[in-house]
Amino acid sequence: MDDAAARRARRNTVGDAISRAAARFRDRIALRFGDRAWSYAALDAEATRLAVALRAAGLARGDRVVAFGRNSDRYLLCWIACCKAGLIHVPANYALSPPELSYIVQQSGACLLLHDAELASTAQAAGAPAIQPFDALVPAEGLPADAGDDGNVAQILYTSGTTGAPKGAMLTHHALLTEYASCIVELEFAGHDRVLAALPLYHTAQMHAFAMPQLLTGAEIFLIDTPAPARVLGMIEQNHLTSFFAPPTVWISLLRHPDFAARNLRTLQKAYYGAAIMPIPVLRELRERLPGVRVYNAYGQSEIAPLATVLRPEEHDARPTSVGRPVLNVQTRVVDPDGRDVPPGERGEIVHRSPQLMLGYWDNPAETAKAFEGGWFHSGDVGIFDAEGYLYVVDRIKDIINTGGVQVASREVEEALFTHPAVSEVAVIAVPDPKWIEAVAAVIVLRDGTTATETELVEHARTRLAPFKLPKQVFFAESLPKNTAGKLLKRELRLRYSGVGSAVMGLEGDAATA
Repeated sequence: MDDAAARRARRNTVGDAISRAAARFRDRIALRFGDRAWSYAALDAEATRLAVALRAAGLARGDRVVAFGRNSDRYLLCWIACCKAGLIHVPANYALSPPELSYIVQQSGACLLLHDAELASTAQAAGAPAIQPFDALVPAEGLPADAGDDGNVAQILYTSGTTGAPKGAMLTHHALLTEYASCIVELEFAGHDRVLAALPLYHTAQMHAFAMPQLLTGAEIFLIDTPAPARVLGMIEQNHLTSFFAPPTVWISLLRHPDFAARNLRTLQKAYYGAAIMPIPVLRELRERLPGVRVYNAYGQSEIAPLATVLRPEEHDARPTSVGRPVLNVQTRVVDPDGRDVPPGERGEIVHRSPQLMLGYWDNPAETAKAFEGGWFHSGDVGIFDAEGYLYVVDRIKDIINTGGVQVASREVEEALFTHPAVSEVAVIAVPDPKWIEAVAAVIVLRDGTTATETELVEHARTRLAPFKLPKQVFFAESLPKNTAGKLLKRELRLRYSGVGSAVMGLEGDAATA
């Protein structure tokens, strides 16, 4: 028996999955970017030609290729090409500074850095052995060299580095394809979906929870390079789009934009949110203003590729604060520090078992061992299960505030402040305090045309919170810092407001006007 031939027949890489989709959907449009439209067959053929070009350039199976660019059809094609060529794709945030990009290049041992032309100066400073603009990679005819099998690493995803140097989560083809199956089932993707993809493809949520599984179902994806509110709303109306994913910060920006009421959004059928905790008042407003839309909450993290749980549309009325139940291919527990299950209603750390999980962190065995202690992946999130098995995320462990020996969940304080009619955005953080060691502080962005004082906001929160949970300080800001994926950067707020008073933003007294 020819074992090699049998292995080839069973092979199931991400590139193979795209080829199967191309064989099924052929001339159906897979991707639109600007004035270019790619059929499924053309997308697959071009990715294959790019895979041939990458291997012809001297890259060997398992070599790392850093992708440094904004959303484009070329970016997506090069990702699929890496999968077809057996190369390991290493996405990098296009907003990174030269030292930050250099860290990823050096830590991953990358052989090639592909970049947008306008990012050439940063790319050149990163110290990669070879750099090349995406558009300079010339497709070549032929068949790509052996891509390996589904147990090989397809991508190294670097974490945001909020608690130290970024770590590279190694995701295999098998992990990604297993996760795609979970997404298709739990998020109810279908071939008739007309999808807007506006969040960065370097981010695991947009790439792996949405764009890739949607491509496998035969959907039509409209790709843009930034989720600017006016453009998002215009795209939905003009192209009769039916499906859109965004983190809470983007949904807030859409709800606050004057075009939200002016645009015809009736074709929108599915609204997805995730990547951060959605404030309940914002969720309520979203559902009220889009009454015919099915709303899904998707929770997870990069290390699980990333989907772990989903709260389905019909489950929102009874449990709007829940992130739902574990998806098809994930088993989830909530445990105490000794790894024992806590009773329903009690807090613990959220841990997972799943074939979707990463192999480990690239060249970091110590952090890998720590993450998988006890044979479960430790998420770093604090959660609660209710009696029916629905999960509630209390907070990130690092965002729990220990004030005077009492733990306060920043999310709970944020929820209380969000119910004030003048509050547009809020982030609650710990700031150093001589008496309490850590004090609860709130950074608030007010809605346009409104005013509020620190005293007014604290008193509003007092009607909903115990006294020890109330903010000791309130800071007003014009905006909150976010990364290019729309994720709130609390670490920047902690640095900005550490050891400063309420006049930190140059405001006199405790009042501000947006």
